[in-house]
Amino acid sequence: MNIAETVKKNVEQELLWEPSVCATKIGVSVNNGVVELDGHVGSLFEKWAAERAALRVFNVTSVASEIIVDLPFESERSDEDIAYAATNHLKWNSQVPDTIKLRVTNGWVTLQGTVNWQYQKEEAARIVRSLRGVKAVSNEIELKPTVSIGDIKVKIEEAFKRDAQIESKDIAIETSGNMVTLRGRVHSWREHDDAERAAFSAPGVGTVSNLLTVSY
Repeated sequence: MNIAETVKKNVEQELLWEPSVCATKIGVSVNNGVVELDGHVGSLFEKWAAERAALRVFNVTSVASEIIVDLPFESERSDEDIAYAATNHLKWNSQVPDTIKLRVTNGWVTLQGTVNWQYQKEEAARIVRSLRGVKAVSNEIELKPTVSIGDIKVKIEEAFKRDAQIESKDIAIETSGNMVTLRGRVHSWREHDDAERAAFSAPGVGTVSNLLTVSY
């Protein structure tokens, strides 16, 4: 069995292992090192979960997703209903500030506004993504930290050293004001995401350009 066949089999097994995904509705192929997913799912959350599951597999460096969200009839909701539900869920979540606004067009939710921390931006998208009737989410929330920038690079380097999942020796950190760029090589998408998350956690970071490549 060659590498492509092995990757395909492992992705299929990971999709079967993921409880929020109906793996029988998703096709997997591997072309030139890229994993391609297609098929039809019943929710945006299931599509997102399938894509994340594929990225967890060893030797997967990128995923091209052509999965289509086909909402079952009972999940169809008007844009007004979706907007009302999303607004209430955001309002009741203590991790999300009241600086976020949204609009809904044909089931597509666009998030806008400003937050102080990256985790707040991610939490807002997570909440909306799981709502019934949502077909897609565009997260246009801007990160505008209110804390002092300080020595961002040193703080990120220290965070990398504390994280057992990150091999910091292969990662270069560049900073310009509150902007951070990560370059270098990591060994998995989990390490890729952990590095970005750690960089965003440093006080004063406004944006992170993650240029890390995944190689095995």
